Amino acid sequence: MTVATAQTFDASIAPSGQSLRALDGVNFFVAGTLAGFGPFVAVVLGTQGWSQESIGLVLSAGGIAGLLAQLPGGELLDVVRSKRVLVAAGTVMVGIAALIIGLWPALIPVSAALMLQGITGGFLGQGIAAISLGLVGHQLLSERLGRNQRFQSTGSLIAAGIFGFLGYFMSSRDILLAAAILVLPVLIALLRIRAGDIHFGRSCGSPDHHHATPPPRVDRHLLGKNRHLLIFAGCLFLFQLVNASILPLISGALAHREGSSSALIVSALVIVPQILVALSAPWVGGQARSWGRRPLLLIGFGALPIRALLFALIADPTLLVAVQILDGVSGAVLGVLQALVIADLTNGTGRFNLAQGVVGVVSGIGATISTTLFGFLAHSIGRAADFVVMALIGCAAVVIVSLFLPETRPSTRGS
Repeated sequence: MTVATAQTFDASIAPSGQSLRALDGVNFFVAGTLAGFGPFVAVVLGTQGWSQESIGLVLSAGGIAGLLAQLPGGELLDVVRSKRVLVAAGTVMVGIAALIIGLWPALIPVSAALMLQGITGGFLGQGIAAISLGLVGHQLLSERLGRNQRFQSTGSLIAAGIFGFLGYFMSSRDILLAAAILVLPVLIALLRIRAGDIHFGRSCGSPDHHHATPPPRVDRHLLGKNRHLLIFAGCLFLFQLVNASILPLISGALAHREGSSSALIVSALVIVPQILVALSAPWVGGQARSWGRRPLLLIGFGALPIRALLFALIADPTLLVAVQILDGVSGAVLGVLQALVIADLTNGTGRFNLAQGVVGVVSGIGATISTTLFGFLAHSIGRAADFVVMALIGCAAVVIVSLFLPETRPSTRGS
């Protein structure tokens, strides 16, 4: 599949400072709203007397809904002119889901709410990436994605702290009510992004299209023939296959070994990498433009097997928290480079968002089967050996990137 090798940047459609600052707010508050889900939902349902099996069932239903929404969501983002409307709709859906769980924590309402929230995974984050590309274009996307990641991580950290305070001093259900309230500043920030600043062609990977008509798009099946896109998706599958299980496994071990203090340690394991991501993501975005994508990808993927191997050898809680810095390295690199590499590989195709959906499905499958696979292995061969297997799979991803994924930075890439 032949794609463009350079980005035409038209200064006449450069975004306003207001739109760029508003996008910062969107990233910050969307991340804060989403922080109310995941572990906090499990906490809320647990305080309502739910069993672990029931909690796992409804969370899995939400995850499956998210997987099924990836491809339709990507297709929708490529077709719909107003990406802001889709992001606003997804944010409102998240807020409604939070309200339902907080007010009616029964099986059917919670299942429906988590599936509703899961569906937004098909276009909410991808929509923000599409708006970013439409605002700044391909040449400046790396720096913009780095800034996005900084505000997302900061929003998650601050919201998690607020939610923890609410859960401790008030009620765990207030966590989800607060998450719903954060929808309002997201909508205000979206309104401040000027519609005219978002270039329709650029936002779906057709940077040279400047007309009111829909931009030209390659046939969908050609994405399946984009070998480097499939290689990248496969590497992310291996990464998520390992990464999704590391923290649950180490948390379970800490719960048995450390007792009541395990919650504090697990909180540190979550917070430390997020701090590093918030601090380093803009630097990653800048280096992706000067170094290229491939060296950073090798660092991001390479941190995972080292982390898994160290978890196999270390039991001291303080050292475990220190090892989690490597999770921040991977998070900063892949948080910026996933959308960036997809944009590189689909530039000129008009299928940027559908390609995001394809990669999202593949990597999401890895995350979905991860906990079941490695939970079984941990029971069969022991936790330390389980982490060694994880390290070997992580090394396979590094080898594939090293041998089969070329540099995708436009200035050095051919057809």
